[in-house]
Amino acid sequence: MREKNKITEKVDFKLPKMGESITEGTILNWLIDEGDSFDEGDILVEVGTDKVDNEVPAPFSGVLIEKKYQPKDVVKIGEVIAILKETSGKPTKNKEASAQKVSPQKTSPLTPLRRKGNQKVSGRGAVSPLRGDGRGAPDGRGAYFYSPLVEQIAKDYHISYEELARIPATGANERLRKSDIFKYIENGRPAQFAQPVNDQPQGFQVPDLKFDIGKGQPVEMDRMRQMIADHMVYSKHVSPHVTAYVEADMTNLVNWRNQHKAEFHKRTGEKLSFTPLFVQAVTKAIQDFPKINSSLDNKTIIVKDDINIGMATALPNGNLIVPVIKNTDTKDLDQLAKEVNNLARKTRENKLTNDETKGGTFTISNVGTFGSLMGTPIINQPEATILATGIIKKRAEVIEKDESDTIEIRSMMYLSLSFDHRIVDGFLAGSFLRRIADYLEDY
Repeated sequence: MREKNKITEKVDFKLPKMGESITEGTILNWLIDEGDSFDEGDILVEVGTDKVDNEVPAPFSGVLIEKKYQPKDVVKIGEVIAILKETSGKPTKNKEASAQKVSPQKTSPLTPLRRKGNQKVSGRGAVSPLRGDGRGAPDGRGAYFYSPLVEQIAKDYHISYEELARIPATGANERLRKSDIFKYIENGRPAQFAQPVNDQPQGFQVPDLKFDIGKGQPVEMDRMRQMIADHMVYSKHVSPHVTAYVEADMTNLVNWRNQHKAEFHKRTGEKLSFTPLFVQAVTKAIQDFPKINSSLDNKTIIVKDDINIGMATALPNGNLIVPVIKNTDTKDLDQLAKEVNNLARKTRENKLTNDETKGGTFTISNVGTFGSLMGTPIINQPEATILATGIIKKRAEVIEKDESDTIEIRSMMYLSLSFDHRIVDGFLAGSFLRRIADYLEDY
């Protein structure tokens, strides 16, 4: 514990805003105990949401007097979570403190928490289905408390609290995770019709096939890898994936870039990669086919007003994250190149903010950067489509001309578009994909 300075002011420490759609968070871990001193910028608490985990820093130097909430508690944004006393720095406005900046820790899903992990629900109480209006009957929860994310998923699939209690939990201390629920649903909800008078579930039972997983060094998934796994399984579960392919002659674009990249760097100070060129072509094609830029809300298709292009980017640890370039239809090539390079740099340095990974309406995955000829990407929910661009490779091609056909060396690239067949049909997907290729070829 650090030596305390002279105490000057007592302040309320509120849970800060963590994104446009985030209304609450779960206290994961306090890094400072009551009575401990801290410096400005020290991480006081880790907070999880259904999208990311966040480290909340101290807005000034001081002492933690009282914790209002404990780990596993769900807290509304703006609620006072602790009482602090300031020991240095300028007084805070209205004697309230909240983090001026919430720095993302590792992108991961909120780990749903059960309040009494070792207790079991007998199943003899009244079944309390989660109603569509969100008012699940509290008595039906038994000994468990479920996070808002778990309850929302349960409402969507009409799963009662009693049925939730029968789902095997793989999280620490019997925590029910998002992936547990989706795995249970994928397996046919075997405990859906279990009789409450005994512990023997009825209906279809998942066979224990006992696969030989082999021997080797076990490597436990980090929280971000768990999030990626959950997100990918969820996407494949809810969206009927179809993939379309086209081939683009990139020779003109490659030659143009080679001729202008030195001048472009001298004029703007930015390197000219292929990514902003891809973003520009995709943006134009979306303007031609607006329905591609949509998502599904129950049975309503939401065609987005903004065009926000996400670019799948590798982190230093090998995981992937998707920073988002906002309003690409309002930006020229100079601005796109600057944003692409800035987001790529921040990704490598692990300095992306929450807002820089939110709000995407379409995603590009450049699988060609690591030598892949083509890919079949999984849709980044809740978007309707995702584009994969393969490696640009020189090969001999037959070129049709008026007088005669010729064989020339051309720079060719495959593009593949995975699309949600609930929203996009084959004609729209194929037309959109061909239009992207046309814009690239006619650069």
